[in-house]
Amino acid sequence: MASTRTPAKFFSPLAIGAPEPYRALPVKLERMIHFVPPHNEKIRAKIKELASQVDVVLGNLEDAVPLDQKENARKGFIQMVRDNDFGATGVWTRINCLNSPWVLDDVTEIVANVGNKLDVIMLPKVEGPWDINYLDQLLAQLEAKHGVKKPILIHAILETAEGVNNVEAIAAASPRMHGMSLGPADLAASRGMKTTRVGGGHPDYGVLADAQKDNPSAARPFYQQDLWHYTVGKMVDACLAYGLKPFYGPFGDFSDLAACEAQFRNAFLQGCLGAWSLHPTQIEIAKRVFSPDPAEVKFAKRILDAMPDGTGAVMLDGKMQDDATWKQAKVIVDLAKIVASKDAERAALYGDL
Repeated sequence: MASTRTPAKFFSPLAIGAPEPYRALPVKLERMIHFVPPHNEKIRAKIKELASQVDVVLGNLEDAVPLDQKENARKGFIQMVRDNDFGATGVWTRINCLNSPWVLDDVTEIVANVGNKLDVIMLPKVEGPWDINYLDQLLAQLEAKHGVKKPILIHAILETAEGVNNVEAIAAASPRMHGMSLGPADLAASRGMKTTRVGGGHPDYGVLADAQKDNPSAARPFYQQDLWHYTVGKMVDACLAYGLKPFYGPFGDFSDLAACEAQFRNAFLQGCLGAWSLHPTQIEIAKRVFSPDPAEVKFAKRILDAMPDGTGAVMLDGKMQDDATWKQAKVIVDLAKIVASKDAERAALYGDL
């Protein structure tokens, strides 16, 4: 028996009156997904200012929200969305996990009250396509009931071993899929990894250089490695194979901005489009890292100009450029155009695209 809908039905609404699913994801700038606690009135009061500084505002209802504040967080998010015009800034929420006592009210109340302003629901602890299928059907029913005009997308968090194992099936589960984020803390616990860090490296995870043959007792350099390299690569492959967007998740050490930037940059180079920002200091880091470097944009533009139809080969600065590097250059220039459409400072750095 097929595990997904047939091609003829894949893009059909799952409820009568629900909006047609997207056949391609909307083009949006999402360098950082900025988490806010909606039960905090002081933070809610600053949302208008914050929305102009970030690409995505996410109202967090799950982890980091005390049990006695779950309902207040949900109500606060609804109020926050009602009270503000977010313009081009994305509006997301992370609901509670599917086996929690709060999730059904999270989905039904939020869609009923602010469904037409909500872009994405982030679903935690996704273990397989069945989790996506359930939320997919429920959202279609609620969209139809409440007259929601555009489909609300689903963003999965990979934070269990089973979820990582099923990553491709999750990516293929629904046209409602937006993308995925790495959830390193819960994933570490699920795998039995020996770290209490939230993202980033670990000083004991690395490679020891070979001993010197002529001086075997000499100190040997130790090179720290990235605990998450394999998982990020696997997630990026699954997402890009299905036209989805991969993201690095949280970096928990707010005091180490250099390490945060290094981790974000690794994810960017591997193909991630953005990361979570949990603290205001991480917003500018994400903007800097997930926006193409102006010098790279300039060189990429030279490649495209030298090969207008993307075929053949040319020499630029002593380096051969062909159809493969043309594709790489186009990725960079296309991203720069999206960044420039919202970020005036970087648009000036990129010049004429």
